[in-house]
Amino acid sequence: MLSVKNLEVVYQDVILVLRGISFEIPKGAIVSLLGSNGSGKTTVIRSITGLLDIQNGDITKGSISVDGEDITNLNPSKIVEKGIAQVLEGRRVFSELTVVENLRLGGHTNSQDIPKNIERVFELFPVLKNRSKGEAGYLSGGEQQMLAIGRALMSNPNYLLLDEPSLGLAPKLVDQIAELIKEINSQGVTVLLVEQNANMALNVSSHGYIMETGNIVMDNPSDVLLKDEDVREFYLGLNPEGTNRKSFKDVKHYKRKKRWLSWIH
Repeated sequence: MLSVKNLEVVYQDVILVLRGISFEIPKGAIVSLLGSNGSGKTTVIRSITGLLDIQNGDITKGSISVDGEDITNLNPSKIVEKGIAQVLEGRRVFSELTVVENLRLGGHTNSQDIPKNIERVFELFPVLKNRSKGEAGYLSGGEQQMLAIGRALMSNPNYLLLDEPSLGLAPKLVDQIAELIKEINSQGVTVLLVEQNANMALNVSSHGYIMETGNIVMDNPSDVLLKDEDVREFYLGLNPEGTNRKSFKDVKHYKRKKRWLSWIH
């Protein structure tokens, strides 16, 4: 199990980004973490993988553990050795390197298994095998996302953290990535899926958490969240009144106001 308890993160010593959040990812599960831009989702992933220094961030409170072992503030390479891999938002492949060279970079902590793991990646993503000697920069957006996921799998992770894997992809490719996430999970990899695309994420995951301004404001089984009126209105775009609300809290406030007005009339 990957466990985050009462986590507080501050950027540049003054900006409180995570406000004491807690959640768990049971082994073997797919869990989604939803939220709009600026809600703190990416900071959660950076906290787990030890990459907060990039943004001058610090964990000021709380803990992160994997399978009962505290990994709070460990070096990123040590966290990879603990079985955790991350796919960064925006794919970030090495465009001038070939597909195979990109994959080899992902296996540097587990070099003896590189040939076997490359074959495993090619079985998952046959299109990459067909382009294995081509430069990654010439791949389509969907193919680059497959390569980024494949590169993360080269370290043989037990936990895979995906940051916005559907970003910028056409709906058909989003469906394809969703199926691949389920296939990876079926092979024994636990997945944290960080997304703005709530429909995709909740249909893939078993449980979902919703973040807003550094807090977790709701968590439930994914099928329950898919049926929740507030979630449907804000995250799935089902807004019958045609109003323009900017946050999940606005939706909740609007609903309370509407109920209150109905009582006084």
